[in-house]
Amino acid sequence: MALEVTQFLLNAQSIDSATRNHAEESLKQIQEQNLPTFLLSLSSELANNNKPIESRRLAGLILKNALDAKELHRKNDLSQRWLSLDLATKTQIKTSLLQTLSSPVSDARSTASQVIAKVAGIELPHKQWPELIGSLLSNIHQVETHIKQATLETLGYICEEVPPQVVDQDQVNRILTAVVQGMNATETSSDVRLAATRALYNALGFAQANFTNDMERDYIMRVVCEATQSSDVKIRQAAFECLVAISSTYYEKLAQYMQDIFNITSKAVREDEEPVALQAIEFWSSICDEEIDILDDYRSEYTGDSDVPCFYFIKQALPALVPMLLETLLKQEEDQDQDEGAWNIAMAGGTCLGLVARTVGDDIVPLVMPFIEENISKPDWRRREAATYAFGSILEGPSPGKLAPIVNVALNFMLAALARDPNNHVKDTTAWTLGRIFEFLHGAVVETSVITQENCQQILTVLLQSMKDVPNVAEKACGALYFLAQGYEDEGSVSPLTPFFQDIFQMLLYVTHREDATESNLRTAAYEALNEVVRCSNDETAPIVMQLIPVIMLELHQTVEAQKLTSDEREKQNDLQGLLCGCLQVIIQKMGSIEGSKYAFMQYADQIMDLLLKVFASRNATVHEEAMLAIGALAYTAGPNFAKYMPQFYQYLEMGLQNFEEYQICAITVGVVGDLCRALEDKILPYCDGIMTQLLKNLSSNQLHRSVKPPIFSCFGDIALAIGENFEKYLVYAMPMLQSAAELSAHAVSQDDEMLEYTNLLRNGILEAYSGILQGFKSSPKTQLLVPYAPHVLQFIDTMYGGREMDDAVMKSALGVLGDLADTLGSHVGPFIRDSSSSKDLIEECMVYDDPLVRESAEWAKHAINRAVSG
Repeated sequence: MALEVTQFLLNAQSIDSATRNHAEESLKQIQEQNLPTFLLSLSSELANNNKPIESRRLAGLILKNALDAKELHRKNDLSQRWLSLDLATKTQIKTSLLQTLSSPVSDARSTASQVIAKVAGIELPHKQWPELIGSLLSNIHQVETHIKQATLETLGYICEEVPPQVVDQDQVNRILTAVVQGMNATETSSDVRLAATRALYNALGFAQANFTNDMERDYIMRVVCEATQSSDVKIRQAAFECLVAISSTYYEKLAQYMQDIFNITSKAVREDEEPVALQAIEFWSSICDEEIDILDDYRSEYTGDSDVPCFYFIKQALPALVPMLLETLLKQEEDQDQDEGAWNIAMAGGTCLGLVARTVGDDIVPLVMPFIEENISKPDWRRREAATYAFGSILEGPSPGKLAPIVNVALNFMLAALARDPNNHVKDTTAWTLGRIFEFLHGAVVETSVITQENCQQILTVLLQSMKDVPNVAEKACGALYFLAQGYEDEGSVSPLTPFFQDIFQMLLYVTHREDATESNLRTAAYEALNEVVRCSNDETAPIVMQLIPVIMLELHQTVEAQKLTSDEREKQNDLQGLLCGCLQVIIQKMGSIEGSKYAFMQYADQIMDLLLKVFASRNATVHEEAMLAIGALAYTAGPNFAKYMPQFYQYLEMGLQNFEEYQICAITVGVVGDLCRALEDKILPYCDGIMTQLLKNLSSNQLHRSVKPPIFSCFGDIALAIGENFEKYLVYAMPMLQSAAELSAHAVSQDDEMLEYTNLLRNGILEAYSGILQGFKSSPKTQLLVPYAPHVLQFIDTMYGGREMDDAVMKSALGVLGDLADTLGSHVGPFIRDSSSSKDLIEECMVYDDPLVRESAEWAKHAINRAVSG
């Protein structure tokens, strides 16, 4: 039976914290003591039209949260909990929810729609609640529009929650019929039409069969296009959102509709309200994304073709599309550069123009250049800014050969505009465009850079001067310097930046101390530029980088010592700590890699380590991440000498490995364990029991994010390599884990690209573990211990090779494991390798691979196997 929870629900929203806390505690107690009664009470509250809307809305929200969660493991737990409730309770709750759809109160209806979809998401895949969709569809014929509207909204949410394969085609057809009828221009209620249009957006993934039928597809497309002409702005926006979704889901079915869609979208871009115009532009951005992907597939060596042919819609629309997009660039907003989240027609148009350039390459240049030449010097700032934005947008896509002559002429003009244009918008966009020039027409990516020894000084003078400008312009100038420096990262000692290092560091440090450095992300941009300049330093500039170390250390020390901060100040302090630790990490890596400066740098190691330990003691998640990476870099540079820091550092290493909540920190800490293994080798042995115990615990947990598991397997390999035969005591725990993971990943069916990528990461981690363990035991009298595992390892490789879904990294690792098996276990594994169905084929295939490193590995593995088999 249901309890009276109204007062608790109202009190839980009280402005008085004591009342609120007491009510929340009471609700929690009811939930813990008797979950079925609690859920029943909530559904009764939601369904009762005599109750206040505030309590009904919260009842629905708590009910929804009792069924779903963002974290996968929690979501699964809640699903199981719901499924295990007794049938009578569930039936009663579902009846109340369906009843709420006819409530005259729209908030209650909308909340019930979402909760019904959550229940459907749990039950339909288990073949439960089969009557749901039928009973919803019978509502569509109700006279009352609010019931129709709520039903369509519910169908839309169900399509969002439930995978398409769960609903049979007959029901899909009936849902789509109801939805498309609800969208029809003959429908008199705007609320019904809007709910139907939004429902179609969610239902498109179910319409595969319908889109292959010409008549049904024509009907759906006609109704969507008609809805873009509705008198209601929300319906027009929702209809364009459907077109955007159709463009990515059913690209190959669009050819016959493109002329009509162009007319509809160009009219909306030029004349309609901003939310609608933005979606109309988004349609063309989405088509660009599709064609970029298809053309990438054409070019890729991996497949050599694409499942979907390219229809070159953008190329065909180019003469009309580009002028339409250029017009949008003139619709800037006065304050768009100050607002980080700003998005308007001009920005959407520029983004789309950039995607068009990437789709069609050189063909865009002659269509955009007249607009730039006509407007770049106009007195109206909007025209100058639009011309600059157009230029910056087309720098990625066309060939350097096509762009370089234009950029060579434009560079001086751009530098003059950044230094002297009276308008901040123009300067902001100019600095961004310079950054794009340095990113795409400079450095290793191009044969001849547009930056020369001669113009480098002028560029730096203007960029450094602009760092004193307003924050948004200064931030873009830092970004431009970042890309300028990045182009010299591989140049070694010939960088034209060398004479200016001192000036660059001074200016960037000045920027980090500006009072307004927190605006427009300026401080972060300055540190990122500083890091990039450090990365392109060389023997000549190393002493200048060395002078940075005490400066950065002092600043980090000040953040650690700061006391009595407000929560806002604490947050800013933590951000700064993260930036300073990140900067130290880059300096450590760079100074450690320059032989001449390594000894001098190591004089600072004790102080740096001391500081980083203090940062850990301040216990903030983001800082943990940066400090942990800095420690990994220090371990790599210090090598075996890092052992002296381990007694103090170990507790923080363990804390990082236990941090399931912030799983990125856990993943980074696992990576640092690998760094420590490489640095300390067998000196890591005293800490291995603790580390291995925690890693095994992590692998067994269903609460740890799956992305951390592949690096943990790799880490087993790092530990085995470091401690050799001492890994013996962990074999009995590690090998069964590896075997069951190998079995799962070898037979994994990849429903989508993301799953395939994860499966390959997992396979690679497992193979790296096997390699490390095999290499660790090489030349040890205990190699015999590994022989029983050899058949399983070979079977793993056979199954993967047979499935043909291995990426290059997995292929290389599998090759390595074959070689390591033969090399370490010799004649003991000869017979197993001989019986392996894939080892010979895999090696033969890799012998003719394009990548010389793969060919080399294959050659080595072949020799090792020949020795093992003949022995």
